[in-house]
Amino acid sequence: MSTKDFVEKDYYKVLGVPKDATEAEIKKAYRKLAREFHPDANKGDASAEERFKEISEANDILGDAKKRKEYDEARALFGNGGFRPGPGGAGGSFNFDLGDLFGGTQPGGAGGGFGGGLGDVFGGLFNRGGAGPGAGTRTQPRRGQDIESEVTLSFTEAVDGATVPLRMSSQAPCKACSGTGDKNGTPRVCPTCVGTGQVSRGSGGGFSLTDPCADCKGRGLIAETPCDVCKGSGRARSSRTMQVRIPAGVFDGQRIRLRGKGAPGERGGPAGDLYVVVHVGSHPVFGRKDDNLTVTVPVTFAEAALGAEIKVPTLNGPSVTLKLPPGTPGGRTMRARGKGAVRKDGTRGDLLVTVEVAVPAELSDKAREALEMYRDATGSEDPRAALFESAKGA
Repeated sequence: MSTKDFVEKDYYKVLGVPKDATEAEIKKAYRKLAREFHPDANKGDASAEERFKEISEANDILGDAKKRKEYDEARALFGNGGFRPGPGGAGGSFNFDLGDLFGGTQPGGAGGGFGGGLGDVFGGLFNRGGAGPGAGTRTQPRRGQDIESEVTLSFTEAVDGATVPLRMSSQAPCKACSGTGDKNGTPRVCPTCVGTGQVSRGSGGGFSLTDPCADCKGRGLIAETPCDVCKGSGRARSSRTMQVRIPAGVFDGQRIRLRGKGAPGERGGPAGDLYVVVHVGSHPVFGRKDDNLTVTVPVTFAEAALGAEIKVPTLNGPSVTLKLPPGTPGGRTMRARGKGAVRKDGTRGDLLVTVEVAVPAELSDKAREALEMYRDATGSEDPRAALFESAKGA
């Protein structure tokens, strides 16, 4: 990414969030857009793939608190299109190269330098140092690309955690030429950028901007005899299968970051990160509410009215016995502590048990006679009386 792209791209607009958006709002916006434009959901759609790249790039900056702070500071600095002369300066604009700012101290003594502050901003975001002395004669390490993948877990796997295989495709150093791009393994330094991978150009207003070198495509090297496999790029498509441990207690839609598990870097640069979006299937008996599991348990009218001890199933464990107080109404929720999902600290949430009074579809003669006797004994009671009184009062 060039400095010009960084200054001009509005990542907040890409994600459709305001500049004061919270971390949660940014994450929510990214997940929604990533699902909509993911290549797996838009096979063959080049525009959707490009949009997905823009969304991922924006999230990589705004989703990291440090990078977002640096981005906001840089945008505030360059957002108005240039610098204005300070008090006492001559009219017009300053004529200088931004590379001077990124490189630290100016030639000519300690008092004339800019201190490298901007180099910290852009170096942190793009994993490259400034253009200081000697930088023009060496190629820079390049960080590997971030990769995003998806995995679907069963309800039980999400609660207890699971190790799953992920097959990923990414750009990696070409094996045929060992990442040099040259068939003979002897590329030469690019004469245009002198191995930096960057060139400066005028941008109006009296200052310059830095872009990737078009001749070497930002690599700093040119292949005399391009590799037949990678055509001189030094990168080739690589597929690999990785065993990934998904921690216990993950939620549906959660995005997990695995540092250094993305595409390999170039010239000693660090690997990118792997982002795994988790999808969780449903369970026929249990549900989930935050770190708690939920279950609905049917009870008879007699158990609810007279009280009873009932057995309740748990997820992957022995049943528990709960005491049902006499007069328990349908819909009441009780709690079995420590029988829920695993929390981040290793403890477990609770199992929330909701009682549902079961009404039999058929009755035996003896049961019908007993219920009719009960009805006659409680005939003067009207459970709906208070309901009508409240309706009149309203």
